[in-house]
Amino acid sequence: MVEFRLPKSSRIEQGRLWPKPGGTSLREFHVYRWNPDDGRNPRLDTYFVDQTDCGPMVLDGLIWIKNNVDSTLTFRRSCREGVCGSCSMNIAGQNTLACTKSMNEDIQEGEPLRVLPLPHQPVVKDLVPDLTNFYAQLALIEPWLQTASPTPQKEWRQSHEDRAKLDGLYECILCACCSTSCPSYWWNSERFLGPAALIQAARWINDSRDEATGDRLDMLEDPFRIYRCHTILNCAKACPKGLNPGEAISALRLKMVERKF
Repeated sequence: MVEFRLPKSSRIEQGRLWPKPGGTSLREFHVYRWNPDDGRNPRLDTYFVDQTDCGPMVLDGLIWIKNNVDSTLTFRRSCREGVCGSCSMNIAGQNTLACTKSMNEDIQEGEPLRVLPLPHQPVVKDLVPDLTNFYAQLALIEPWLQTASPTPQKEWRQSHEDRAKLDGLYECILCACCSTSCPSYWWNSERFLGPAALIQAARWINDSRDEATGDRLDMLEDPFRIYRCHTILNCAKACPKGLNPGEAISALRLKMVERKF
């Protein structure tokens, strides 16, 4: 018989209800907790954050919880400025950056804020996903300048027009919000490179200074690596930097067709 439910050991249970702090402006958080060492199922713990005692962003709330309520809560964070991509997670049903997402954004009055790790990735602990496969795919597209010409004495020059071709590509911060929101990546992540790796590939293929365009396109010539994209555009909706990986992937496909004529 077909099993349509998660294994019993994977089902999320009701977690601990932590006591409310003093304060008149509290934000209720439901936070995903899982520790591989305790043998328990994943759970959602309930916390209450005093908004008068911390900053307005979700990351501020998580840091407040860790400092004042539960020091065992685990998550990634670094720059707190929407630049490093470390604090990407699923907040209120949307993949985004905790440092740029307001605690009160897209949340109805009195509704709890649900915070989960990025979906369809193995979890290391709590809100920390295992992105080993994600970074291996990034390494596959070799995201650095490749040239055969002699290295210039000062720098590789580029016109303003050629530089403009990189806009909408180079801004990717590799937060993995787009790839982990893509159904094709969920089901084919072993072979489909995903929106994040492919927008990085487009960034280097469109760079006028790079001289490995043919090799890069050869690497993508595979039934799965690029062609599993079905242009659902969840990636564009999820990107916290406002980029459109789906458009970049379509442009790559066009380049692969053009070079055959």
